Amino acid sequence: MSEPAHSHTHSHFGDIAEQSGTRLAISLVLTLAFVVFEAVAGYRAHSLALLSDAGHNLTDVIALGLSWYALRLSSQPAHAGKTFGYHRAGILVALINSATLILIAFSILYEAYQRFLLPMPVDAQTLIGVGSIAFFINAGTAWLIMHGSEHDLNLRSTFVHLMGDVVSTIGAVLAGVVIFYTQLTWLDPLVSVLIGLLIMWNAWGILQETIVILLESTPADIDMSEIVRDLMSVKGVGGVHDLHVWSITQNLRVLSAHILVSDDLHISDGALIQRQINQLVSEHYNIHHTTLQLECQGCKPDLLYCDLNKHSHSHHHHSHEHRHDHEHQHGETCKH
Repeated sequence: MSEPAHSHTHSHFGDIAEQSGTRLAISLVLTLAFVVFEAVAGYRAHSLALLSDAGHNLTDVIALGLSWYALRLSSQPAHAGKTFGYHRAGILVALINSATLILIAFSILYEAYQRFLLPMPVDAQTLIGVGSIAFFINAGTAWLIMHGSEHDLNLRSTFVHLMGDVVSTIGAVLAGVVIFYTQLTWLDPLVSVLIGLLIMWNAWGILQETIVILLESTPADIDMSEIVRDLMSVKGVGGVHDLHVWSITQNLRVLSAHILVSDDLHISDGALIQRQINQLVSEHYNIHHTTLQLECQGCKPDLLYCDLNKHSHSHHHHSHEHRHDHEHQHGETCKH
């Protein structure tokens, strides 16, 4: 028996997607226009900091485009072929964005190493001027994407792209000022190294989060022993097993569990227990979708977490036993 708990409406998701999509589109156009300008300026000024920043901005264009597409896709309703809808599209985009950022960081570090070996003159004035313009463009687009990024890994991966540019342009401007007065051109590749390390550090965090979600791991802030205690505190609950908690997206969590109840429980009482559990996990754990199977007290499961691999391997071997002696077969339940 299943029942969604306090789920957001399709129209609410649609409104959020439309607003974020508009901001993404504006940011994409601004960033694309600036990439061309910064790349030309960096080439003429022989500035690796500007060229690396332009390359990062180019990946921002790709990241913004992917995020915009994933956002539109995730707002589509669920259907028979995609019963959870397209929410994971944003997670896949976050995976692509973070992996791309790490590759870019490595390329920046390699180019900086080459520039240390073969220094080139740097046009400090161009570096300062273009870097200043870049700062305002990047800061503006990052501000547009910031809204909602704390609860959406797709948007946050794009936001990290943009914030990496904000920091890198600040570094480029500071390097330009120092080079202008000291002629220490090695500061330009040094700033590139710092930019590369910063990008790698931020991208690694997002990459880890996307992998955790794709592996359907338990959210890091949820203590499973605590959630079991809370479920057991609901009146009428005699036991919990086959418990699973995972994430569809960063902010869309799902719980499924088998709940032991009294043998003579009325259906209306069972529905009340479900509502209480739904309210509890929604308020305490930000879980808004649950699947609860009520079982009679005669069932005696011994696994809190179901061993799917074991069941999969033993399904064919035990099919005959399931038909003739199902009451003694491990994992078999008395459905209420």
